[in-house]
Amino acid sequence: MKRDIYALLQEWKNDNTRRPLLLRGARQVGKTYIVNEFGQNEFDSFITLNFEKNPEYKDIFQSLVPEDIIERIALFTGMRATPGRTLLFLDEVQDCAAAIMALRYFYEEKQGLHIIAAGSLLEFTIRSEDFRMPVGRVQYIYLFPLSFSEFLEAMGETALRDHISNSAHLKLIPDALHQKLNDYLKKYFLLGGMPAVVNQYITNHDIISCQRVQRLIIDTYLDDFGKYARKIKHRYLTKIFNAVPTMVGKKFKYSHVDNTIKSRELKEALELLEMAGVVRKIKKTSGAGLPLEAGVKEQHFKVLFMDVGLLHAANGIYSDTAQAKDFTTLFHGAVAEQFVGQELLAYQNPYSKPSLYYWAREAKNSSAELDYLLQKNTLIIPIEVKSGAVGRLKSLFMFIDKYKSNYGLKISQARYLKKGKVLCLPLYAIESFSKQQKLS
Repeated sequence: MKRDIYALLQEWKNDNTRRPLLLRGARQVGKTYIVNEFGQNEFDSFITLNFEKNPEYKDIFQSLVPEDIIERIALFTGMRATPGRTLLFLDEVQDCAAAIMALRYFYEEKQGLHIIAAGSLLEFTIRSEDFRMPVGRVQYIYLFPLSFSEFLEAMGETALRDHISNSAHLKLIPDALHQKLNDYLKKYFLLGGMPAVVNQYITNHDIISCQRVQRLIIDTYLDDFGKYARKIKHRYLTKIFNAVPTMVGKKFKYSHVDNTIKSRELKEALELLEMAGVVRKIKKTSGAGLPLEAGVKEQHFKVLFMDVGLLHAANGIYSDTAQAKDFTTLFHGAVAEQFVGQELLAYQNPYSKPSLYYWAREAKNSSAELDYLLQKNTLIIPIEVKSGAVGRLKSLFMFIDKYKSNYGLKISQARYLKKGKVLCLPLYAIESFSKQQKLS
């Protein structure tokens, strides 16, 4: 299954100033798969130390001296890590804090050795009081579920992806292709982008079996909370995890999760799940200028779940919905907002911590809300998501007028159209917009 991140890994490999790479992302977004592909295809030798499957590998890091570690790897695995020829992969590294700390010394003393570390719920280890993160010695890359464009490639539609990534083609897209893309959107909304689910669909084209895989992923997360939760109580993590799918697109209030638990307890659990990529905050910002983070009001935010397909599974939306002729039934506001947020994250700078923002004006008889604000170069782009093809754009025009914006974005089922200061973008064309340098 081809992933866009592969090209970034190749760039990292060839960078003479590279740091050890820490691949971050939620459980089962494909971290292990992509590193295995990369290691087997791009290096003479590939060594994997999986600390979950082989807990004895923790003994390799009793010393943090790189030469000692390399010698112990040879003793444990029978393979020698050779700088310039070997990729060393530290998998499920959350189970071995010493291995994470050793990355610093590999950068300082053994930079020639290519090292990638990855793990699920890594933040549970990072939060430990006795843990020291090797700040400045490690390069982060963030991985998400398959974007819609990657999903098209997985479906064998590389040519279609390439076609719609060009905005000039979007303006003239035939009705038949527009419908074909909407049909794929319908599939993606139900399946989502978790690699195991997509692979299951490619294998047997059976939605029911895909939903069983989705349920298994959700259950695996719940099991993980019991395994890794230490200071954060297991039940708080579970409460947040179960509540978020029902709260997507709404202003988040801790009292709506459980009014018998103190907000500060739930807040810590939410922050941890956000760091782990399981939940994403959409932060309210004033939109008055850049950076958007400067105008954030911390107490006001909305939330996204990790994946639109898992969102459906968590909310009990099953295969009969996928058979509906009018696929607008899949585009209730919250689901469309989840999809757009997921796409915006997928096309952000993968080397930076991901972030999403929204704007709201709360005034008597004059309230307004925009689903997203996006920084594109030096511009702030207001975005309104519509679940159908039509709908009023009062909030979008209000923001454009208030802040003299160059243009705003309406994302919906409708076709590509530029009308005045509003660019109407099809839901399937967010990658195309992300690549545009200038509005056309």
